[in-house]
Amino acid sequence: MKKNIGITICFVLLLMASLSIASEGNRVVYVDLQEALNSADSGKKAKEVFKVEVDRIQKDLDKKQGELKAMKEELEKRALLLSEETRVKKEQEYQKKLKKFQRFYQDAQDELKSKDAQLTRNIIIDLRKVITKLGQEKGYAMILERTESNVLYAPKENDITSEVVKRLNEGIK
Repeated sequence: MKKNIGITICFVLLLMASLSIASEGNRVVYVDLQEALNSADSGKKAKEVFKVEVDRIQKDLDKKQGELKAMKEELEKRALLLSEETRVKKEQEYQKKLKKFQRFYQDAQDELKSKDAQLTRNIIIDLRKVITKLGQEKGYAMILERTESNVLYAPKENDITSEVVKRLNEGIK
């Protein structure tokens, strides 16, 4: 009887050891790419570059909008004093300038979207290299991207975001 209990205990211990070894090789971890983008030095620098671009464009927009507002106010003030022909001409000038402003605004939005995508794309490429290398080194079975829809629950110890950011900042790719 004691022999059977001893064999059973040995079997259970071997089973537990093999399960822990197997689970280590099949470990699934996750990375919060948005947090990594915001925390990485390259992400912070990209944000600064983008902010400078936004500020430059906003300054131009504010200037053009101020000119439009002044033009409209002047037109409204003087509408009764102007001849019909002059008033129509001024309104057409205003409409032309308004359309030009709207095109400029749309072009500025498109330019900013493109710039943001370009800056983000370069960092994502570097992040993927770091993540791939880390996964190979650590023998992870899978590395998921943490978003609300992708990972409903995972223990905090499975979050490798800080390690990915650290390696990216150190230039390990």
